Amino acid sequence: MKAHITIKDLARELDISPSTVSRALKDHPDISPETKRLVKELAEEMNYKPNLIAQGLRKSKTNTIGVIVPELIHFFFSTVISGIENVAYARGYNVILCQSDENYQREVTDTRALWNSRVDGMLVSLSKETTKFDHFQEMLDDELPIVFFDRITDQLKTSQVIVDDYLGAYKAVELLINKGCKKIVHLAGPDTLEISRNRLKGYTDALESNGLSVDKNYIYPCVEGTYEESKVLTAEFMQRQPEVDGIFANNDMAALGSILALQDMNIDIPDQVKVVGFSDWQLSSLIKPRLTTVSQAGYEMGQEATSILIDQIESSSDPVIIKKVISTKLIERETT
Repeated sequence: MKAHITIKDLARELDISPSTVSRALKDHPDISPETKRLVKELAEEMNYKPNLIAQGLRKSKTNTIGVIVPELIHFFFSTVISGIENVAYARGYNVILCQSDENYQREVTDTRALWNSRVDGMLVSLSKETTKFDHFQEMLDDELPIVFFDRITDQLKTSQVIVDDYLGAYKAVELLINKGCKKIVHLAGPDTLEISRNRLKGYTDALESNGLSVDKNYIYPCVEGTYEESKVLTAEFMQRQPEVDGIFANNDMAALGSILALQDMNIDIPDQVKVVGFSDWQLSSLIKPRLTTVSQAGYEMGQEATSILIDQIESSSDPVIIKKVISTKLIERETT
């Protein structure tokens, strides 16, 4: 018996992605006329027929949504998940939760696993390794609703829920400047993530708006975002650049590493060096000195993202693309 020809077979023959083949067959406007012609000619030649049974299964409702987060242990994501579950269960949906562990390949595997579980839609926060998005485009091409939250991409036409990372960072750095800091280090997150780029932009714009020049020697990539990495970095730059009087960290764990390094070096916080984090994790108000930080409304983010996703699942019309931006709040504590 002749094997059923699939979209992957067509993609292999043409050396293009399955998502491109799927979009070409559906006359998607993003696909060039030439690619559409090649795909349709090959589909006819190979006698490709859509798998109507699989399509029917996918279109039957399961009242289940899939969630992919980078880390379950992360306090911010745990608050987001609480918001997701609150809305999902109230509206009659179950939740399947996956953790990419900041790994692109595992994110791809999680996406396919959720797809095979016939979820009605997905909520996704990208891993820091993710720079290709074909695995999500395949799902979108098959009309699976996806909403991205916190860590997003503008390369996909989907709804998004984010916090105002730029303004939060701007206000954090402006606070340091208003407290007298002139030599401010930024411990930057991975530049693959839009949230890191927005926080870096908030840092540089705050400096320039307040008459301070941007010195690239004060910007240190803290890619892992752990306190161990930050502690080593802080000890190194404080030895080289003892004039540093302020630190703005991309997240609270990086800020914690700076605090530990400064304490080991007997540098007084906040008299000699002031520190601001970003996220307002639980530990921020428990450590000594208590950390000044930018609070993200994780619970609200989870609620908003889930409401948008379920509205799209239950809508009979084409989904409306929504970009929801949630305000941050600067919380001043003992480190400033």
